[in-house]
Amino acid sequence: KVGVIIYSNDPETAWNAFRFGNFALASGDNVRAFLIGKGVECHLCSTDKFNVTEQIQAFVSGGGKIHACGTCLDIHQLKPSALFTVATLKDLHDIVQGSDKIVTF
Repeated sequence: KVGVIIYSNDPETAWNAFRFGNFALASGDNVRAFLIGKGVECHLCSTDKFNVTEQIQAFVSGGGKIHACGTCLDIHQLKPSALFTVATLKDLHDIVQGSDKIVTF
């Protein structure tokens, strides 16, 4: 079980975070991602060079679960997306406690 915490809206960082998540899923791992802080914007940060949206869609299609901090969504004035579940710090705590490894981006 792998937890991926994403705190960045930098396209290259978010792209690599979800590329790693996709690799872990393909390797047979159960992967959950948590978007916090600026990370809640990462589904909007695709560029020609770093297609974050494509990586996120592959992650979800591959069985990955994405949780986004509801407080952070409010702070960044973003609406929920069908790509992720609105979550709380309790959900983040559950991911940390229930994972064998945590990776942060």
